[in-house]
Amino acid sequence: MTERISWNTFFERQASACRDPALRRFYAVGLPDEKTPLEDVSLMAMDFETTGMDPDRHAIVSIGLVPFTLRSIAPAAGRYWVLRPPRDLSEESIQFHRITHAEVAGAPDLDDILDDLLAALEGHLVVVHYRHIERPFLDAAVLDRRGERCLFPLIDTMELEARHTRPTGWQRLARMLGRRPPSIRLAESRARYGLPPYSSHHAKLDALATAELFQAQIAHHHSPHTPVGRLWL
Repeated sequence: MTERISWNTFFERQASACRDPALRRFYAVGLPDEKTPLEDVSLMAMDFETTGMDPDRHAIVSIGLVPFTLRSIAPAAGRYWVLRPPRDLSEESIQFHRITHAEVAGAPDLDDILDDLLAALEGHLVVVHYRHIERPFLDAAVLDRRGERCLFPLIDTMELEARHTRPTGWQRLARMLGRRPPSIRLAESRARYGLPPYSSHHAKLDALATAELFQAQIAHHHSPHTPVGRLWL
């Protein structure tokens, strides 16, 4: 967004301005008021595997969704797609997410599943671990295919974890003396709450892991009554 407006106002404007029917429906469903307690919000954990870190040069190769609330998680109601990127996979990319040339060869383009993806996201507040992947990659891909923006508020469990592990004065001194700060990667963040380890770099498993982490973060550091507007970005 180029001007400082609320997410609710942005959605209202996009619902009127969008030409693409799927995007128009997505925005028209709207968002909860920013004062709505977390316990009253439908959440969607989302994770992407990509061919790199730059949304202008790299592409999405898989998407995982897991719907949840603060009280329950519904993996069976989630979705998982492997996608065909516009350029060949690099060997480094294959080693990272373990999706092969053969798997993407017969996979759909993101445009083929975009309507289903947007429909699944409708009415949910998205939760991710590291917001600089999912939102910018999806926005870039939708802009390339549909010519319109796909932007939405989200909660970033990595950002929440950073708030709670941010160095104090003594910890900053320790870092100056060569001690490493606590990791806020997904697996290490989960371990701090006693959550079990999962195999990483599978989009749906990582979405499930993110949902569990968020529930733990709220239980330890926040409240079910916390307004969504205090956490979304």
